[in-house]
Amino acid sequence: MIASDRLSAFDVIMGEPIPGKGELLTQVALFWFDKLGHIVPNHLTGDEPASVVAPDEVDQVRGRSMLVKRLKPVPIEAVVRGYLAGSGWKEYQESQSVCGVALPSGLRNAAKLPEPIFTPATKAEMGDHDENISFDRMVDQIGAPLAAKIRDVSIHLYQAAANFALTKGIIIADTKFEFGLDEHGVLTLMDEVLTPDSSRYWPVESYEAALQAGQNPPSFDKQFVRDWLEAVRIDGQPWNKEAPSPALPAEVIDATAAKYREALVRLTAI
Repeated sequence: MIASDRLSAFDVIMGEPIPGKGELLTQVALFWFDKLGHIVPNHLTGDEPASVVAPDEVDQVRGRSMLVKRLKPVPIEAVVRGYLAGSGWKEYQESQSVCGVALPSGLRNAAKLPEPIFTPATKAEMGDHDENISFDRMVDQIGAPLAAKIRDVSIHLYQAAANFALTKGIIIADTKFEFGLDEHGVLTLMDEVLTPDSSRYWPVESYEAALQAGQNPPSFDKQFVRDWLEAVRIDGQPWNKEAPSPALPAEVIDATAAKYREALVRLTAI
């Protein structure tokens, strides 16, 4: 499994790479796989990726790859939210709930939820958009026992990671996990985990001021790119969130790379 420097937003792959992103995301994912391995098995084999490629391919996999087990993917994105943001905030304003989970009235954008909530999404085909769904619909798709296990494991993973991240000055507002089943039917954590691509990372020191202003704190993840894409205009019109994407300017690319690096440095600092 090789992480490229390409970035997607709104399920569209940007035309410009983020320098160093693949290596940074791999390091963050490996960090979390190691720290959370006691909660659920993961897809890592424990072997070096360079051991299974040709000599002239070693440079292509160095630092940005993981050697993983073959699994049967579960076609659900396991999203856990500890704070109200993004599509969850938009849905809350309309229904005072997120993916069928009722929430207290009077919450602000970026508010901490009374407890983390599980809000699954469908895993869309390439080129399509993921869709938030209720837990009941998840049960219909994969069955009650597996759905309940994924929900409980996901919340456990999120709580453990969020508690640790707070000690490093990072709020993990929300994240998504992906799971597969091995040849024995064992639930296994796969893909990336708790990276800035799959999570919303906020700096603790900026949180209170942003909350009072009703805004999201400046993040260490690709929200910076999403915000730029939401604001950009093409022939006077907002981007329709379909390919091709607007070209990212150099300052957005550089700032995004810097945010990814800061997230890794904060998490792994001793």
